[in-house]
Amino acid sequence: MLDTVKKLFSSNIRQYGMFIALALIMVFFQIITDGTLLKPLNITNLVLQNSYILILAIGMLLVIITGHIDLSVGSVAAFVGAVSAIMMVNYNIHYGVAIVLSLLIGAAVGAWQGFWVAYVRIPSFIVTLAGMLLFRGLTMLVLDGKSVAPFPEGFRAISTGFLPDFASGSTHMLTIIVGVGLSLLFVVMEWRKRMIDQRYQLDVLPMAMFIAKQVLIVAIINYFVIILASYKGLPNIFILLFALIAFYTFTMRRTVMGRHIYALGGNEKAARLSGVKTKKMTFWVFVNMGVMAALAGLVFAARLNAATPKAGVNFELDAIAAAFIGGASATGGVGTVIGAIVGGLVMGVMNNGMSLVGLGIDYQQGIKGLVLLLAVAFDIYNKNKSS
Repeated sequence: MLDTVKKLFSSNIRQYGMFIALALIMVFFQIITDGTLLKPLNITNLVLQNSYILILAIGMLLVIITGHIDLSVGSVAAFVGAVSAIMMVNYNIHYGVAIVLSLLIGAAVGAWQGFWVAYVRIPSFIVTLAGMLLFRGLTMLVLDGKSVAPFPEGFRAISTGFLPDFASGSTHMLTIIVGVGLSLLFVVMEWRKRMIDQRYQLDVLPMAMFIAKQVLIVAIINYFVIILASYKGLPNIFILLFALIAFYTFTMRRTVMGRHIYALGGNEKAARLSGVKTKKMTFWVFVNMGVMAALAGLVFAARLNAATPKAGVNFELDAIAAAFIGGASATGGVGTVIGAIVGGLVMGVMNNGMSLVGLGIDYQQGIKGLVLLLAVAFDIYNKNKSS
């Protein structure tokens, strides 16, 4: 039993390590902020403030798994936010149409960069560095150096709205129901995974530890659900994030495309000889990144209620850091969507906690840099140890 647990932990040390790190960081800041970190208002703000980084982290994870990098996502997010503002504010285009057009623009940007990386074989670092400069310049050109505002109320609701409740009272009952539903869904999926692993004679946790794990995670889910329900309930952006996490987790774990992306990052030549269309896969990964950058730009603009020339600065660094802290490998082929989300939350909780205790932005940047360096060093150490 002990050997099985040890083997499972060592094979999933990246994932478990990040969950443990996130928990310890939250406990630490909860103590030194005298309980402010986990107050309902602050938890809601954590979700709202980090939503666009988490969206970018999902797209960036796929790029990093294929062995590439995208430095342009912050500038692309700013450019799409600027174009959407011109459409909605200056030309009074309905926000639904503007959102669709903005996502298509993001896809076109991704296709442009994916073409140079996949088919012309220019290194992604160079292509996206050029894209970062190009789209930052286009953002300033589109906005003429000025902010454009305000957005329609329906568009702002993407980032600032909350799910409506069907009952009156201080507790948001719809949020409680959603929390119970998520708990049941999690338990069913974990039980199904356990049955499949046993069918193929793979190592699984002993039943007592499996039950303890389910109880602990369900308790954590419902604890945060109750916190959110005691304020205004679930933010709209939480539903969007949950849908993205579910979709991309399923894609990466259960589909041929997901397996091909991992194969491409693990060994491109072997993947090509195995029948994977490596150029096409690389191209579509960058198209996807363009769409995610566009979505992040829309979410950020909706939260700010304005499109500004300085939007998106350093977004790419936060997204890359989230993916690496969440367990993605610098050499490609390794990483999970959940890991990238946990990495983004680690960065978000650290930012929020350090701000609550009054730590200056200079110290915050330095500490975040050290955390990123340690995360990558930890990854390389484990890889060398296993080999």
